[in-house]
Amino acid sequence: MAVKKYKPTSPGRRLHSVTDYSVLKKQVKTPAGLIISVKKQAGRNNRGSISVRHKGGGHKHKIRLIDFKRDKMNIPAKVQTLEYDPRRSAFISLLAYKDGEKKYILAPDRLKIGQTLLAGERTEVKPGNHMMLKNIPVGTYVHNVQLERTSGGQIARSAGSYAVIQAVEGDQILLKMPSGEIRKVSSHAFATIGQVSNTDWMYVRIGKAGRKRHMGIRPSVRGKAMNPVDHPHGGGEGVNPIGLKYPKTPWGKHALGVRTRNKKKASSKLIVQRRK
Repeated sequence: MAVKKYKPTSPGRRLHSVTDYSVLKKQVKTPAGLIISVKKQAGRNNRGSISVRHKGGGHKHKIRLIDFKRDKMNIPAKVQTLEYDPRRSAFISLLAYKDGEKKYILAPDRLKIGQTLLAGERTEVKPGNHMMLKNIPVGTYVHNVQLERTSGGQIARSAGSYAVIQAVEGDQILLKMPSGEIRKVSSHAFATIGQVSNTDWMYVRIGKAGRKRHMGIRPSVRGKAMNPVDHPHGGGEGVNPIGLKYPKTPWGKHALGVRTRNKKKASSKLIVQRRK
């Protein structure tokens, strides 16, 4: 995928770039059961309190229901579309199974309309096929990786991301995560072959504040620009450094460099090498 630039007809356009969507093709109508409307939460929790700041507004979106489990085993599916999803950075693809059912999946890089994909314990190693981790060759790029056999894909789902199979050790696989962390995963879990589509998404430049507002992201004010009553970084005459032991949140907690992983959790024991 490519990044598209325009002539600098305005200050915002000068720094602005977009993903080139000319590669996408939507040839059929979206099935009714695979697209739903949802109410915006604007960063609020179930009690109505703001739990995530700087969210609100933005364009209306409809959610496409993605099949992360890929549990229709050994039934060939034909790729019908390659399309944009407003709720995620990756592209999605509509599969039409031989039994008549249709489902959306995350589109792997270089997927073509008309290809036939398959999910099973052991299948051909090609982008888009879904198979058991123990049957995938070492060094293969995978995405939409399950942590447990019963769960849907949880790892490497954003645009351009992938995990790498490092080694097979009995009932466990050593998997190198997109962050660089190496951890153990059940060898009976499933993953999709290949890298997630829209690999150039990280190079897109937003260009102007209004485009962020369309995404539902509101302005963020620096703590050092506030008064002492509003933020631990606030106050002072002129431009001052933070001047504290460590950068803090508005509520006085560590803001940078603090480890948040719970060492007592079972999943922490499966980490072989932490990310750097």
